[in-house]
Amino acid sequence: MQIKSTTKGKEKNKETTKTKFYRVVNGKYFKSDQDSVYKLELVRKLFSFVIIMFVFFACTKTKIKYSDKDVFRYNEHSNITSLDPAFAKDQRNIWAVNQLFNGLVQLDDDLRIKPDIAKEWTISENGQRYEFTLRKNVFFHENEIFGEGRTRVVKASDFEYSFNRLLDPEVASPGGWVLQNVAQFKAKNDSVFTINLKKAFPPFLGLLAMKYCSVVPKEAVEYFGNKFRSNPIGTGPFYFKLWVENTKLVFRKNKNYFEKDEQGNKLPYLEAVAITFLPDKQSEFLQFVQGNIDFMKSLDASYKDDVLNTDGSLKEKYAGKINMLTGAYLNTEYLGIYLDGKESLPVNSIDIRKAINYGFDREKMIKFLRNGIGIPAINGFIPSGLPSFKNQKGYTYQPEKARELVEKYKREVGKKEVEITITTNSNYLDLCEFIQRELQKVGIQTKVDVIPPSTLRQGKAGGKLPIFRASWIADYPDAENYLSLFYSKNFIPNGPNYTHFKNLEFDKLYELSIQEVDINKRHELYYKMDSIIIANAPVIPLYYDQVIRFIQKNVEGVGINPIDMLHLKKVRKHD
Repeated sequence: MQIKSTTKGKEKNKETTKTKFYRVVNGKYFKSDQDSVYKLELVRKLFSFVIIMFVFFACTKTKIKYSDKDVFRYNEHSNITSLDPAFAKDQRNIWAVNQLFNGLVQLDDDLRIKPDIAKEWTISENGQRYEFTLRKNVFFHENEIFGEGRTRVVKASDFEYSFNRLLDPEVASPGGWVLQNVAQFKAKNDSVFTINLKKAFPPFLGLLAMKYCSVVPKEAVEYFGNKFRSNPIGTGPFYFKLWVENTKLVFRKNKNYFEKDEQGNKLPYLEAVAITFLPDKQSEFLQFVQGNIDFMKSLDASYKDDVLNTDGSLKEKYAGKINMLTGAYLNTEYLGIYLDGKESLPVNSIDIRKAINYGFDREKMIKFLRNGIGIPAINGFIPSGLPSFKNQKGYTYQPEKARELVEKYKREVGKKEVEITITTNSNYLDLCEFIQRELQKVGIQTKVDVIPPSTLRQGKAGGKLPIFRASWIADYPDAENYLSLFYSKNFIPNGPNYTHFKNLEFDKLYELSIQEVDINKRHELYYKMDSIIIANAPVIPLYYDQVIRFIQKNVEGVGINPIDMLHLKKVRKHD
């Protein structure tokens, strides 16, 4: 996995005020005072507002011929920055792109690899050559750029173009890393696409299921250029209709979509998808409760106690009005320990690292601080939700054992007290303060240092923080994604090994696992590696996160999955 962080800033430039200057009106220059220009500017803004409202209501008017049950509505409070799959980096963009585009393969809700545009594929015995046979009934969305036919069938050369674009430094896609182990890809003919890897990598099909690897038409990209982000043309169950940025985004049903349901009915069922951009989560929740949107993800901390009981169930006043879905999420929340710090630091002792792991009650923490949303991380680092997850024996709450380990450390080093510092950001302060209180009971004096998220990231990457709060969300559904954090050749900045953990046996097993094509044998290797992590305790796993979704009673087919992908092609609404 490759991690990239991009910081964007925007400054407002203040213009120097002048009492007299020139203004262009209908192609002619007029000398004017500030008041006249102000009036002209006001007229211009009012005209722009009228145009936007006209577009908005025109879009609303087109929906009149459809009933409410034909349109699925949700809010994206984080806004959407691009509808180009090459920039489908975070969830807000990924969810929208998923409705518009397809790739070679896809994941179902159980994270199994399924055919998408590729109807079948073969993998060579050495695990390095993949050959995909494409369907012949997949068409790009209708558009005048395709000429008289207004559409055309997807060919293997389209994937060749799309993959080259993903790697093009001028495009600067954050998803180029997906193909970093690819030696060559080529369209063998119109229906066959081949990929050769530099070395075997069994999780590769999971990488191809990422939205970065979606197929795009060369004609559209060349025609729209940088504006392809807001004029997307794909193959998905819905096509792009309207985007008034920061206000509303509308997709319409693709009547030429190739997939069918189990009964042979054409997908999708819905006529349209409407996305709004209310930035305030409380306003979003109010809209959901009033029935103005059909779906809502997660809960803001400010009102979670009003909605959920401490066991994670819906409170009585909501139970009869809405449905709630919860499921495993491929995200492990943890405290990382930097192992290349000063030798005098207590966390360099395996006894202290184990004492921290034994010294707080994860189940109590989840119940009272997370309202039951999350699974206590007592089974190692690999989260539940992965096919390779097993009931690994990790750390449970054993305060007496923690005290014994602390006393043992004190005797060996001749110290009277053990002091540690946990660094976090404000979003996780309550969790860290809970751990602080628990550890003080077992003899570990704990300080919690709160810093901004950007400073936390920099300190973590630079090895400046002895104990840091972190999380790891999988990009693809394979435990290798998590175990790569502990491979010694992945020390920052060459990889995601923030703890600088190094173990020769672990490295050997890791290198075997990324070459093993037998899935059961690979899972056994993963289990052994996770055991080594538990034994050496370079991290303190806190909890395995969960996906939580709220849905109106008249909606079905939304589903839930461990990568928190939103699929709308099988969604129905009832009156």
